Amino acid sequence: MSPTIVIADDHPLILKGLSDFLIEKEFNIIASAKNGKEAFTFIKAHRPDIAILDIQMPILTGIEVAEKCKAEGLETKIIFITFEKSEQIYLKAKSLGIYGYILKEFAIAEVETCIASVLQERSYFSAELIEYLEIKETPDELKMLTDTEMKVFKLSAENKTAKEISVVLECSDRTIEKHKSHIRAKLNLSSKSNSIILYAKEHEAFLSSYT
Repeated sequence: MSPTIVIADDHPLILKGLSDFLIEKEFNIIASAKNGKEAFTFIKAHRPDIAILDIQMPILTGIEVAEKCKAEGLETKIIFITFEKSEQIYLKAKSLGIYGYILKEFAIAEVETCIASVLQERSYFSAELIEYLEIKETPDELKMLTDTEMKVFKLSAENKTAKEISVVLECSDRTIEKHKSHIRAKLNLSSKSNSIILYAKEHEAFLSSYT
């Protein structure tokens, strides 16, 4: 059965062009929205398999729609389609667990491949975007850290003490020290108090999506 899809874009020609193309390819387009609020309403009502969202839309942006979907636990897989070649938006998309990021100028050429990847639980980001941003892959050892450990790691890079980090993350100093111990073990760092700070500062480029 063809996956159910919601599309949203505030440019009528792009919305119609993409919708017509996907319908021609026999995809099941169940709704088209012209702003982020409409898109979220459709996603919440229909729970589609996939939502293809423009990033810059009126009322709610694609990012804001994705944030609301995540907050409400909606399982719709989100693909961004945009002209934006912003590293900040790219990192935000990654932090939200976005499945796809297609540049509009390559949309017709890439959207089928992107949808196919998403349906196989694999993310798809336009090669042109990755090349443009000169994205470096996160080191494998950092991928071993949990989200909380990454937050502790990032705050350590900002020279925050365990006590200051505990206030930010709303937990005890002891819990933070336990997280730091796990971080040292996973990254094979020495037990010296500044070992995490030094390593974190060397890898700050990979930490900007963690808050």
